[in-house]
Amino acid sequence: MPEQMKPIKLNNLQARTLTVLQELARHPETSTEDADTGNVLITQFPDPHGNHFHVGEAVVMAANATGLRNESVWKALERKGLARAFFPHGIALTPDGQAFDTGLGETILIRADH
Repeated sequence: MPEQMKPIKLNNLQARTLTVLQELARHPETSTEDADTGNVLITQFPDPHGNHFHVGEAVVMAANATGLRNESVWKALERKGLARAFFPHGIALTPDGQAFDTGLGETILIRADH
């Protein structure tokens, strides 16, 4: 019988961080895609102004992004196959990391109704 893969579990900080990284990976201003691997390298991390920052058209509360500059979070995402960490210079989301559904996008990524 083939070995079954264990589902990937993320703690709250890892899930929030991955959600923000996924949004950063969607924007050419903050990321670069490697066509050979499918990884998306993120090297530009926004600085909060006040209690939030902007990613594209979304607003992210700074409290939801505390893992963006946390080496332990980056290493955890790497161990789980969701990213490749180059702390502190950048982090590359793997295709699995880009596709992983944290279930937090609608909660963390605040979009204006224009």
